[in-house]
Amino acid sequence: MSKGKVTVLGSNGHIGNAAMIAFRDAGWDVTGLGRSNRKPVAGTQFFKGDADDVAVVRAAIAEADIVVQALHLRYDKWGNGAAERQLQVVLDAMTGSGKTLLFPGTIYNYRAKDRTIAPGLRQSGEKPRGEIRIRLENMLRAAAEENGVQVLILRAGDFFGPGNRDDWFDAAMLMDYAKGRLYHLGDLETRHSWAYLPDLARAFTALAGRRAEMQAFENFHFAGHWVSHGQIMAAVQNALPKPVTVTPMPWWLLRAVGLINPVMRDIYRMRYLWLNEMELVDPRLDALLGPAFTTPFEAAVAETVAALLASRSAEKQAA
Repeated sequence: MSKGKVTVLGSNGHIGNAAMIAFRDAGWDVTGLGRSNRKPVAGTQFFKGDADDVAVVRAAIAEADIVVQALHLRYDKWGNGAAERQLQVVLDAMTGSGKTLLFPGTIYNYRAKDRTIAPGLRQSGEKPRGEIRIRLENMLRAAAEENGVQVLILRAGDFFGPGNRDDWFDAAMLMDYAKGRLYHLGDLETRHSWAYLPDLARAFTALAGRRAEMQAFENFHFAGHWVSHGQIMAAVQNALPKPVTVTPMPWWLLRAVGLINPVMRDIYRMRYLWLNEMELVDPRLDALLGPAFTTPFEAAVAETVAALLASRSAEKQAA
């Protein structure tokens, strides 16, 4: 018997695709919305359309009990109100519906010097991305208080997982793997918050199943894996089929490339996340998910690395 109906907005993205799989596996009827079905998921439905069109979004979510907001703009496209306009379309489509919106929050809402980040901590993000994310969450709170929408935010650290491209594994740490180099993004002793996407997506399903117990607006923090850069270097090295040289990320190069590449410019601006320890904590969510919820870190890294290398090999053979 189905647990209910879910529509995932942005089903081709990293979190969107993971959510499609997790909700399907948890026994929900799942529909994805996107301009194309680049990442089809067996056992689910697909609704083709433009998520910038409120009529399209309203039609895609018409029968859904749960809506997963997995739409995401490239870093350099967030400005000039674009991120707010994208979210407003979703909120307009959901107004008065009584549906539940699941929203992936980020750590950007907090300061570089915030060491331990619990749901009750005041938000004061670094410019400019942090300010944008805070405005988005203020919009979500207003929708929950005024427009008949339940909003559950699930905040996590940096995503990783099998099948993803253009993430920190692909575009940074292992970008020069063919040259025998593996980059660490901060001091080897410095710890960082990571979220293994299959685990994070399962956490979304857990919140969806308990939504009747929750308030109209809730903010949860997913601890994920809190590990040092040295630990992730060791895990990646163990997963690679050949030895590599571990070396610091050349942030100066990203800064230089950023003069002509807006994506690299914005990634360089986010380097504070790798140079400072910012740990997500939430005892309430930990209790809700239960013990041993996350995939062991080494196993999660191994799955991610193996899938990335296989994808690169397939691309090379197809070229």
